[in-house]
Amino acid sequence: MKPARILILTVAVVAAGLAGVLAMRLSGTSAPQIAETIIEKQPTINVLASAGNLPVGSRLNEENLHWLAWPQDGMVEGLITQAARPDAVTELNGMVVRLPMFDGEPVRAEKIADASNRIMSSLLPAGKRAVATEISVATGAGGFVLPNDRVDVIMVRRGEEGRFLTEEVLTNIRVLAVDQQIQESADGQKTVLGTTATLELTPEQAKVIAVAQQMADRLTLALRSVADAQEPDTIAADYLLSGSGRAEVQVIKSGSIVGSQKSNDTHTQ
Repeated sequence: MKPARILILTVAVVAAGLAGVLAMRLSGTSAPQIAETIIEKQPTINVLASAGNLPVGSRLNEENLHWLAWPQDGMVEGLITQAARPDAVTELNGMVVRLPMFDGEPVRAEKIADASNRIMSSLLPAGKRAVATEISVATGAGGFVLPNDRVDVIMVRRGEEGRFLTEEVLTNIRVLAVDQQIQESADGQKTVLGTTATLELTPEQAKVIAVAQQMADRLTLALRSVADAQEPDTIAADYLLSGSGRAEVQVIKSGSIVGSQKSNDTHTQ
């Protein structure tokens, strides 16, 4: 290539570079820069929380309570803060859990109660009564009835001509406690059996089950789904108290249901 052409190309390249620099200065732009990410720590406040899963009836102590950092803008009324109650862990020692609590859940006054060595009375909501009824593996849903479950109470009694009548006397009842005993079989295997279930009842329901316990050949607890917890739990067979009314019962003969009938006098069928 001729020297003249090389000189012309060199001048053109230099001119293009100078034009580019001049254009950037005139437009005020600069070379791109990497933005620095700034992370701001959200302010927190220590609240009293559960240090594990706590079932109904368990007692609070220093091992299952701890202070947990909680977002300050997520604070709601009822949470116990370290700033307001620095000695809360000691103050709540020995209190009983009324409703299940989970690991990391803030402690609220609605879920605990001062047991004062009377655990069952602290578990009872205002206006409710605790009534115990005998159960076995056969009458307690195979041993799967546990505290805080929901059950129906079914009464089985003998009627005329050796027939058995079944009546649902209580529905959707909450189980407060189950008296469990460990029984060892001949082969050394240990099983947990419940002998008594304590139910949460209204005063009227407590009267109904007291009558049913006297009338029944057997009371059976039918375990309900947890999804039924929102259904009414105050229904009871009130006709048992007056001895009158029309209740629908199932008639069982030789192990088979032979029909249903209306009852006017539940004591004489």
